Amino acid sequence: MNTKRNIRIGMGQLLVEGGEPERNLARAEALAREAAAAKCDILLLPECMDLAWTHPSAKMEAQPIPGPYSDLLAQFAKDYNLYICGGLTEKSPSGRVYNTAVFIDNKGTLLHTYRKINILKVEKEFYQAGQSLSTIETPFGVVGVNICADNYVDGLSIGHTLARMGAELILSPSSWTVDYSVTEDNDPYGQKWIRPYRHLASLYNLAIVGTTSVGVIVGGPYEGKKSVGCSLAVDKSGVIASGSFNEFASQLILADLTVPVRDERGTEISDRLRAEGYDFEAGI
Repeated sequence: MNTKRNIRIGMGQLLVEGGEPERNLARAEALAREAAAAKCDILLLPECMDLAWTHPSAKMEAQPIPGPYSDLLAQFAKDYNLYICGGLTEKSPSGRVYNTAVFIDNKGTLLHTYRKINILKVEKEFYQAGQSLSTIETPFGVVGVNICADNYVDGLSIGHTLARMGAELILSPSSWTVDYSVTEDNDPYGQKWIRPYRHLASLYNLAIVGTTSVGVIVGGPYEGKKSVGCSLAVDKSGVIASGSFNEFASQLILADLTVPVRDERGTEISDRLRAEGYDFEAGI
């Protein structure tokens, strides 16, 4: 496979309205069009960008994958010659609902689906926990996908596992929320996201990119809170790009990065980390 290591990722800070999939997907197409014009290779969209994270409509309106919403994202990918990764609300053949991410190539082929594992307590009412992890080889290197709280400090075993599976780039659709009183004068996330992102990136020499939604949350357990963007792209050197504090409008942020080449596998990684003084007992 021919590998393109220098890539441009469009972090699509999508305005997501609860229970409004047609409007959300229309805005996603506008971001895809903008990403294509900016010569992006990948467009990364937020978590549950169809119905919104923990919106009550998940219980009745979740769709299968493949299904109408994933098919629309696939059409956008094909129309605009983009790889697209984004979060959808999935109803499985058994009727269970999952917080799921899809990864689609620029020909509209669904390459990969991932169901969020580290679901929050407030999510249990809406989604089942996922039960599998995998990576996929792409022209940009080996890609792993996780979702939002999978990158909490207490969930970093998921990122560690993706790295052990060879991931050189981790894409993470997200929906970071803050209290409505938080403004752009505050640091809305502090080290909550930068610290674990930098930990994984520096430990394994990989790149990790997370895109979050924007908008005021209406309905569900987080009603009255808001998502304000501040998406992140991080590699071993630190923060490559970050989104602005933006709670009302969709916005595309460009992240130009070089996907690292990672030849280490298995205990080779452990041997190197021990030689560098890493304490496996202490963890992060």
